[in-house]
Amino acid sequence: MKNILLLLFVFASIHCFSQRRSFKNMTEKNGKIGIGTKTPDELLTVKGKIHTQEVLVDLNGAVAPDYVFESYFLGSSEMNPQYTMLSLDETATFIEKYRHLPGVPSAKELETDGLYLKEMNLLLLEKVEELMLYTIEQQKEIDMLKEKVSKIED
Repeated sequence: MKNILLLLFVFASIHCFSQRRSFKNMTEKNGKIGIGTKTPDELLTVKGKIHTQEVLVDLNGAVAPDYVFESYFLGSSEMNPQYTMLSLDETATFIEKYRHLPGVPSAKELETDGLYLKEMNLLLLEKVEELMLYTIEQQKEIDMLKEKVSKIED
């Protein structure tokens, strides 16, 4: 990711110099580049909007949430041993008490700390996988109840 950002900076530099434009809002400090800021705090800091067609985020050791299915079907997960899927009742109780999903930062935390795209995308995928399993369980129960009703009606 750092290489991509550096490459983008180089191309932007070449383009601007070839067009004889100046870098009005660009700063370089301690090897860090700031656009719209004089105090960059990361390799590339942009104060403002960024327009791009695509962003690739490397996992760099992060675990994709297939551990949700592994834990559900096998009873535990080697990928993420501490993971446990809450029941719908436990989830409802948590939401009622804290007003946000379990494992997901609250609105206040997000406002204070911001969010990291990789972490949030993996967390949201975990929640999607849990939702899919809850839906499958509910469909099985619906099918079973339909069958019981059908037998009663006959």
